[in-house]
Amino acid sequence: MDTRILVPDARLAELGLQGGEQVAAARAALDELADQGLGARKLESALRAVVRRPRNYRRKDPWRRLAALLLRMPGPEGPPTTGADDLRPRPVPHQVWGRELLDRTTLGQLETAARLPVAVRAAQMPDGHVGYGLPIGGVLATRGAVIPYAVGVDIACRMRLSIYDLPASALETQRDGLRAALLRETVFGVGQGFEGGARRQHAVMEDPAWRAQGLLRGLHDRAWAQLGSSGSGNHFVEFGELETEGVPELGLPAGRYLSLLSHSGSRGLGSEIANHFTRVARGQRRLPKEASALAWLDLDSADGQAYWQAMTLAGRYAAANHELIHVHVARAAGLQVRATVENHHNFAWREEHDGEELIVHRKGATPAGVGVLGIIPGSMGDAGYVVRGRGAAASLNSASHGAGRVMSRKQASARISRAERDAWLQRAGVELLGAGLDESPQAYRRLEQVMAAQADLVEAIASFTPRLVRMAKGGRAED
Repeated sequence: MDTRILVPDARLAELGLQGGEQVAAARAALDELADQGLGARKLESALRAVVRRPRNYRRKDPWRRLAALLLRMPGPEGPPTTGADDLRPRPVPHQVWGRELLDRTTLGQLETAARLPVAVRAAQMPDGHVGYGLPIGGVLATRGAVIPYAVGVDIACRMRLSIYDLPASALETQRDGLRAALLRETVFGVGQGFEGGARRQHAVMEDPAWRAQGLLRGLHDRAWAQLGSSGSGNHFVEFGELETEGVPELGLPAGRYLSLLSHSGSRGLGSEIANHFTRVARGQRRLPKEASALAWLDLDSADGQAYWQAMTLAGRYAAANHELIHVHVARAAGLQVRATVENHHNFAWREEHDGEELIVHRKGATPAGVGVLGIIPGSMGDAGYVVRGRGAAASLNSASHGAGRVMSRKQASARISRAERDAWLQRAGVELLGAGLDESPQAYRRLEQVMAAQADLVEAIASFTPRLVRMAKGGRAED
């Protein structure tokens, strides 16, 4: 039976299948199952399970061929894997900031990354905690290789700050309008889009990269439905008070200004890209268990180039999300922007260090080259900072991306009561417009500790104190 009507080719691409071989293998398996009487829903469910966990189907008919292609395992017609990729006996040079703030597991993850054969240098920022593969706050420079999970699942998670042409007193005199604008113009949560399927418009959705890969073609429609929205976990949009003694680069005199700060990334797009290319990378590497999430792609290979194209598209998409959030909120509240600061903190960059081009992965770390402006937020109940980079070579021109968690989401939800969280926020003068207990201020380190530990990496040039905070209701997200 031909299953193209039951499971169209567009759906195969959306699930992440690429190239004629993968599609043909999937179609052959689906046809066989359809002949056994499976309907469209069960066919798609079975295929999704194979794509997510191909190792489980290496010896199961009719999925053997597709599983071999997804894993790049030896098979009747599949390309061979590479040989074993042994870790170095000792890590490459790596420096840790705020070691006293970090736990052993986080430091162990960094050392494992620094033992990869492709590693050149590494650094750990003081807001670090355990992540997938590379720890949050980890910075890793590689030679000729890119590591999807060293970038992170939420590719191009980033910050954007809009400083308005109004004094901070507008937080009181115009509070009702500011609150209404946040509630009306922001959407949060896994899989969430705008009410009624409404779609926001941005040139990024016409980017030719969407048409360059089957994976990206399949994700285009979903990405557009979420354009201009925010994720879950620690993602937020908040009005607050920016105080500075002046920022010449922004033409901003000393003062206290009404400002809007947002934190989110590339939504489901980034997650699908990260997971897909990590499966590809794992199929090409034979790493020990503790390093398996750090499987890399050779940058000059077709797969490496495909990941780089997808990652940079996710970066442009994440930037567009923030731009639309700020445009719509400002329009709804009748605000005029005076200055803007923004930066990624889950990304890989081509940079020159010690006279050599390297691939610098910053997973939950802020670019901090000489004179580079960035944003390091606190928790929902603590002030954050606009910073100017000092260009510290040992940190690979990096700094922290926040305060860092000291409790897991599960621990925070179990240990912190709503009354305790709300008392903290009341003392801080914060009005909360939705968030789970997992994002309580008590679940985070105090940012002042982190800033003290990285005084040689960045200079604080303005503080931002949250006043009206909008977040998702609660749930998991990787920084």
